[in-house]
Amino acid sequence: MQNFFNNSRRRFIKTAAVGTAAGLSIPQLVSADVTSAKSARLNINDVILFQGDSITDWGRDHKAIQPNTTSMLGSGYTILAAAELLMKHPDKNFKIYNRGIAGNKVYQLAERWDADCIALKPNVVSIHIGVNDYWHTLLNGYKGTVETYTADYKTLIERTQKALPGVKIIICEPFALKGTKAVTGAWYPTFDLFRKAAKDLADQYDLPFVAYQAAFDKAMQKGGDANYWTIDGVHPSVAGEKLMAQTWLEAVKG
Repeated sequence: MQNFFNNSRRRFIKTAAVGTAAGLSIPQLVSADVTSAKSARLNINDVILFQGDSITDWGRDHKAIQPNTTSMLGSGYTILAAAELLMKHPDKNFKIYNRGIAGNKVYQLAERWDADCIALKPNVVSIHIGVNDYWHTLLNGYKGTVETYTADYKTLIERTQKALPGVKIIICEPFALKGTKAVTGAWYPTFDLFRKAAKDLADQYDLPFVAYQAAFDKAMQKGGDANYWTIDGVHPSVAGEKLMAQTWLEAVKG
């Protein structure tokens, strides 16, 4: 996903569909069966950090450092989720950051973790990573396996918990929709192992889990195909961004 945003922003604007499927609102599509039973409780003065790859990055200005700003948050699900939290809780003084970087895999998060996570002293860290850990084995000759992904992710979680006692970590499921430009049957069953690994880690460490695959699958049952909810099977459309934000918000309690 390296440089994806820069290469396809125009196509994103032209092809992404605004709205919801079959006349249903996004909250109706996000029901209890696609959200985590465990949630992260948000408190006054919380610092909330979104981390991940291009799906989280989504055109943010990497030079922008001020929290709660459009340039720093980007134009994807992160700004929609942040906007909802900031609108509903003006009394809580949240500071919300986005430090996603396109193309990242777990080990690349780890390489920049001190500066892009620990130094910000977040109370809540949302991590959405895993598509590139598989996709780049097909595209770029990356040699990582699901075992690599799991071990790297486990180390990152434990490192974060040690450096930031009491931090609330949210694990977001990597997802992909078949029958699209990027995602074919060749992804399976291997890619599902990465999804399972993320869920297993959330269970192992008793962390909230954002079940994005189930959310998209359920949305498509109501209307709109994979090319409605995503641009290429990996990157969300405008409707998909809203679905992601709403699904994520189900995993936090303000």
